[in-house]
Amino acid sequence: MTIEKILVPDIGNFESVDVIDVIAKVGDTIKKDDPLITLESDKASMDIPAPYPGIVKEILLKIGDKIKQGSPILMLDTNKDDKKSEAKVETKENKKEEVSKTIIPEPSRPAPEPPQKIKPQHTPIPIGDSVAIASNKQSHASPSVRKFARELGVNLAFVQGSGPKHRILESDVQSYVKGELLRPRTDNMGNAPTVVPMPVIDFSQYGEIETKPLSRIKKLSGANLHRNWVTAPHVTQFDEADITDLEVFRKSMQTEAEKKGVKLTLLAFLIKASVNALKTYPNFNASLSANGDELIYKNYYNIGFACDTPDGLVVPVVRDVHLKDVHAIAKDLGELSAKARERKLKLEEMQGGCFSISSLGGIGGTKFTPIINCPEVAILGISKSSMQPIYDPKTKTFEARLILPLSLSYDHRVIDGADGARFTSHLRMMLSDVRRLLL
Repeated sequence: MTIEKILVPDIGNFESVDVIDVIAKVGDTIKKDDPLITLESDKASMDIPAPYPGIVKEILLKIGDKIKQGSPILMLDTNKDDKKSEAKVETKENKKEEVSKTIIPEPSRPAPEPPQKIKPQHTPIPIGDSVAIASNKQSHASPSVRKFARELGVNLAFVQGSGPKHRILESDVQSYVKGELLRPRTDNMGNAPTVVPMPVIDFSQYGEIETKPLSRIKKLSGANLHRNWVTAPHVTQFDEADITDLEVFRKSMQTEAEKKGVKLTLLAFLIKASVNALKTYPNFNASLSANGDELIYKNYYNIGFACDTPDGLVVPVVRDVHLKDVHAIAKDLGELSAKARERKLKLEEMQGGCFSISSLGGIGGTKFTPIINCPEVAILGISKSSMQPIYDPKTKTFEARLILPLSLSYDHRVIDGADGARFTSHLRMMLSDVRRLLL
């Protein structure tokens, strides 16, 4: 028999991913692509499938372990005998188990250095200096650490290494940058804005308290939302759309949709209308380059939608919506929402979005200011629709109409106020006349 060591395949740029479930058990007979373990990465859970069938001989990890690409999962008896050995008479030698590794390559990235106690830093030099190594000092660091330093603009010649033989670790670079950020600056006469740290308060002195840890999703979402808020200068445009006729049409099509196993929601029509608006105003379907010097226009239309789960907010992406009708979009919405609630979303199902929609219509509220999901440049917020008296100049009477509040936040570096107003006006026009969605 052949014993294969199954390793974690390429799971993206993740150095430490939590094992939240070990599905395979010793003695299990598994098929190709059967899930072995479940990992929790950035805002999502993912199953690692078996590369081929076999019998589980040994489990090499446990729930709670942190792993990465190349980490061992289990030993698998694949029953793959060497063809040459089949023609030979069995001997003690050819009865020995052949132990080999899986075809999944080991990660080319150097293994991380063991954590070391960080030594005190010497007088820091501004991090904007060149990354070139000083001629009078040889800095020892792995390629990954050198790349990390280049990305931060750190000169390794001025970083004290805390690893073996003064080898510079990633933690040394991080400590150096932190020291630079905390060092007082006098080049702008002390007028630079600074963030005052949050005070540490013992709330128990005021009454009884209870402390609960934030979920992993909320921790990651919080960091991303803070980055997006401080990076992109937000402007929010408010508008209202008359969806009276659209709702009548949607309800009339509900029975037909249910026969196809689809729940036809208002969000499916909003996504369809948004694509039409994105085509008309391509700046909304673009992203700024990392250096901020170029605008990248996208010729595809993938729409993300905020999905509320017990663990926090996630944003699945409906792909190629410009090629789909409302029924197909509604089908994708249902499947992705179910996966999100069951923590079964794959990482690729949350990537590649061009524009996002956050709908609070099922909960309540009138208006809100959604935060842009960078590197996208705009996001549409939907609040609860309500019946309102609207004056009809033709009949000179008021008529009850169903009005949907729209809140469009956009990156003011890319989109100006005039285009923001034009975009919501276009959406309002599309939603007020359902026939326009067919064009």
